[in-house]
Amino acid sequence: MKLSKVQYEEIARYISTLKPTRQCMKQLKERFPSQSQSTLLSIFSQEYQKFIKRTHARHHLPETIEMYYNKYLQDIAVDPTAPVLLNLANEVDFSPALMARTILERFLQDQDGALSSKPVLNSMLRDPSLIPDPVLGSQVNQCIVNDCCNGPLVDCIKHSIGYEHEVLLREKLLERNLAFLDEDQLRVKGYDKTPDFILEVPVAVDGHVIHWIESKASFGDESSHRMYLQDQFWSYWNRFGPGLVIYWYGFIEELDCHRERGILLKDEFPSNIVTLRGCMALEEEHAGDCKLEKIQEAQ
Repeated sequence: MKLSKVQYEEIARYISTLKPTRQCMKQLKERFPSQSQSTLLSIFSQEYQKFIKRTHARHHLPETIEMYYNKYLQDIAVDPTAPVLLNLANEVDFSPALMARTILERFLQDQDGALSSKPVLNSMLRDPSLIPDPVLGSQVNQCIVNDCCNGPLVDCIKHSIGYEHEVLLREKLLERNLAFLDEDQLRVKGYDKTPDFILEVPVAVDGHVIHWIESKASFGDESSHRMYLQDQFWSYWNRFGPGLVIYWYGFIEELDCHRERGILLKDEFPSNIVTLRGCMALEEEHAGDCKLEKIQEAQ
């Protein structure tokens, strides 16, 4: 679904007034009923990530971490069954999963007298039953389950959705009998940074030649698209030629401004693909029509 910049900004402004809870998606859908649920969820997630990046530093000041940790210890002593960490995260407007990570890291520092390694920390966040303190383990699990934008559960869901759309794109290419190489095949050939699929025989979309296709299971907003252009798309263009990016959950239509330079945007698999075989058939048909016209003229 393509949105104008004005439409997108209206949605983004409304999102800035919402708390990052699962209930907020119901509010979003009620406010923007014409937009798909998946598009709204993708935009919400991206806007919340921007908010987290803007406010991340203030939550990680040493004195702030100590304040959070001490409040956690005080509140958990009063009622270990209460959602202490989740309430604390909501109170200070911080991601529940990131709050859980911060408190867990501080707890492990108390246990070991030093900062724990990142792999140890990540393994405990993925499986809170590994946390030595069962009460903290339960608190961390609550935060991870109730965070709709961050944490290992969300990361797993995002990875699965991304893979599903790559599979969908592969099926579309096979349906059209288009020959292609995927990322795994390209790595075997020695390429380190590649699009999802490279077409062995280029096709045309909207009158533009396409050599590769990239799948993005997200909404294409200005900041993410700018980052992808810099980190991925232009390097693909430089190495493989012009290509197509599919933002399955839509994009800001004004961003589709690099077609003449060789990067097209779509929100679905294009139905108007023209293959070399199709071009040859059209040429043969055109040649046959011309020949028939000449015969008719001669008669």
